[in-house]
Amino acid sequence: MIQAFGLTSNPRKDLPPAVDDVSFEARAGHVTALLGTPGSGRTTVLRLMLELQQGRGFTYFRGRPLHRIAHPTREVGVLLGDVPGHPARTVRGHLRMLCAAAGVPVRRADEVLETVGLVSLRDERLGTLSRGMDRRLGLACALLADPHTLVLDDPADDLSTREARWLHGTLRVHAAQGGTVLLTMSDPKEAARNADRVVTLERGRILADQDVTEFARTRLRPRVAVRSPHAPRLAALLAKEARTARRSVEIVREDGNRLCVYGSTCADIGETAFRHGILVHQLADEIGDMGPGAGAHPAVEHDDADASGRRVAQLADDTTGKPGTAPRPLTGQPETPPDDTVAAATVGLSAQAGPASGADPAPGPRTADTRDLALTPLPPPISVRSAPSPLRPLRYEIRRATGIGTGFLTAAAVLVVSAVTAVLLARIGHTPQARLLAAWPRELPLPPAALGAGLLGALAFGDEFRHPALAADRGTVPRRLGLLTAKLLVAAATALTLAFLTVGCDAEVLYLVYGRELAQVPADWPSLGASWLGLLVGCAWAGVLAAGVFRSTTAGLAAVLAVPVVVVPLVQKALAGSSVRSAAGFPLRLRETLWLQWPFGGERYLSLVARVLVQPVGGAMTLSLAALLCAYVLTTLRSRVR
Repeated sequence: MIQAFGLTSNPRKDLPPAVDDVSFEARAGHVTALLGTPGSGRTTVLRLMLELQQGRGFTYFRGRPLHRIAHPTREVGVLLGDVPGHPARTVRGHLRMLCAAAGVPVRRADEVLETVGLVSLRDERLGTLSRGMDRRLGLACALLADPHTLVLDDPADDLSTREARWLHGTLRVHAAQGGTVLLTMSDPKEAARNADRVVTLERGRILADQDVTEFARTRLRPRVAVRSPHAPRLAALLAKEARTARRSVEIVREDGNRLCVYGSTCADIGETAFRHGILVHQLADEIGDMGPGAGAHPAVEHDDADASGRRVAQLADDTTGKPGTAPRPLTGQPETPPDDTVAAATVGLSAQAGPASGADPAPGPRTADTRDLALTPLPPPISVRSAPSPLRPLRYEIRRATGIGTGFLTAAAVLVVSAVTAVLLARIGHTPQARLLAAWPRELPLPPAALGAGLLGALAFGDEFRHPALAADRGTVPRRLGLLTAKLLVAAATALTLAFLTVGCDAEVLYLVYGRELAQVPADWPSLGASWLGLLVGCAWAGVLAAGVFRSTTAGLAAVLAVPVVVVPLVQKALAGSSVRSAAGFPLRLRETLWLQWPFGGERYLSLVARVLVQPVGGAMTLSLAALLCAYVLTTLRSRVR
């Protein structure tokens, strides 16, 4: 269950807090709705509960606050707004990536895809999904780790009647299996149909916390829905007769030719229309809202059947007030509604006719119509080991990097630009062999391969903040050392691969164009190769760390460029000063210090690395990486303290 105590948002300037002292409970096995108009503080309450926004108060999820839960995605499934993910990633690839992040088997992605009915769209890109399909994918992401609690912010917003019916039915099944469901709504009638308990918010405070039966009895008002081509004239006549008879009648003009009349009956309105010869296309008893302006959107109506079987048939499109639908003429006998309308009523109202018709519903949580929901049962529970796996962040990062074509396109562009640059430099001349193979003109601070490695490293964290797939449970990309290590390992492997491919491609192109002379390997290739590999790996790591610290791909690439432009001149100036002692004889002393001789001459490679680090570029790269790593650790500790 969920227990919220004293949730209060921080006030801004002289404005009152958006949420002030909100406390409620959402029980397991029930669907709890936070009802309120836009601006009432519904979303702010959810953000305070999920620790996405600073404020006062605390929330317990089955007795533990969210920051005390080791794996929040396995306890709480969240859907706030659209699905956060890269628009070029496929539906299945996105879920498989989240499976690696949550530590669940990869087959879970196919199970939830079948549950939400997206098997046929598993190869579609996220950017091409419609609103309804995006909501289905969001629910799949929330159900991926088999959480006990679902927290959703207006999940049925802008959905069709069929999609909303399916969504609420799926949530009902989750609650029937013992889970906790908390969602926000703006339509009182929708809350009365689909929730077990309704918490009403108004101006950031709790107005009422009621069972759905009590809510429907005290907060909803009966009304008569009238549709006529002469709606203005009929409204004027009804108001005139009410004033004459001194009766309290409220008439609300809605979109098109629809009227909502509070305080009257179908018989009185029908007699008035008959006496004045006004054609009526619809005349039906409905359960209204809490008054004019209580709902942000026109309500989605369904017929409520009482014990005597009274029903006025109406199309689902007619009840929503959508323009462009043909009106149905009123007849003397009730018509049989379409299958969709009947299904909509049965799914949302099973064992719930009490609030609408006056009958007392059976105690306990309501269950959805199994005939309508048998096609999409929830996936079976999964057994997840609580011990953290060191390979889980690595799997996630590999699937994140290979799930879209940005990295492959960047590498291809680097190879093409590098080959063209090498050919032009060879034609112009006056370029050393080592720089020619690296396609590194003297006028540029970095070669194309180093810039590409830095860009790919910056994208490793930049895409996380731009399309935060991991942000649903904690609001920001997790600053964990395991995730950072995985990103550094993948960035290093990518940089090494790019380094070898660039030199090989440049050498092959130079051989094809100019012959074997320009494609020869330099004599001091070990030191040059170590410097080349260290440069690309250092640029990639600088991009990863800078993007993680500043939360931007642009900032990560700027930090990569700042190393040769700013840091290297400073290091060169420091090394150019007068020195009393030098490091002559360092390899010999290093060999004497190491008592045991390393196999395969390992001390030579160690001294080679040391010589690379004492170079101006190597020293500048080392200083930059150390500073960025310290900044990353500092921001990580700061966020944990908060």
